[in-house]
Amino acid sequence: MKKLVVNTEGCIGCGACVGMDPEHFDFNDNGQSHVINEENIDIEKAQNVIEACPVGVISLEEQEPTSTETENE
Repeated sequence: MKKLVVNTEGCIGCGACVGMDPEHFDFNDNGQSHVINEENIDIEKAQNVIEACPVGVISLEEQEPTSTETENE
């Protein structure tokens, strides 16, 4: 399962990710982007958001399955 990650230390708050995918990104109290939703990630859309980030702080990483996800397989 893929997970979106924002390195907030390098985020400049330009808002490209929030504008392109408001279902998954929003601004935190410091005006930086952060992930607000990990469900229904469209990989192609996520790749476009990653490429649009001017400082390259967004990534799509493999998430380890939780014990309940593993048990349900």
